[in-house]
Amino acid sequence: MANANKKKKSPGSTIALNKKSRHDFDLGERFEAGLVLEGWEVKSLRAGHIQLRDSYVLIKDGEAFLFGAMITPLNTASTHIHPEPQRNRKLLLHRDELNKLIGAVERKGFTLVPTAMFWKRGRAKLEIAMAKGKQSHDKRATEKEQDWKRDKARILKGTRN
Repeated sequence: MANANKKKKSPGSTIALNKKSRHDFDLGERFEAGLVLEGWEVKSLRAGHIQLRDSYVLIKDGEAFLFGAMITPLNTASTHIHPEPQRNRKLLLHRDELNKLIGAVERKGFTLVPTAMFWKRGRAKLEIAMAKGKQSHDKRATEKEQDWKRDKARILKGTRN
């Protein structure tokens, strides 16, 4: 009886990750933004039909927008709705966060990159990061460091036995 009253926990709140952003950019401060979505988009997100790989955030007229994110519509979408998978979506941020992002982008040359999308209290949220682009030699150094960490873990695991 006691188990029937407990709520079931969702298997995971993460909808999508942008792994390419960690490879191509040095990520700095992160922000959590809400999204303005249509009903069919929310249903597609629940099914996991989103791709953040080539998406980016731009600021126009003091508002932030998500460009390039692909939300594939479900086959069961209504007949009277014509979904646009790659439309621009408005991001919801507090004014002081927007001012901080505007300053970083315009004055300091940062880029705004979406890193993850997740559920929070039943609402879809987007994590965006202020980022600087990496040069090719920076990418090689990062890969070399990751390889060394992996090899070091293997060596340490082998010596413990």
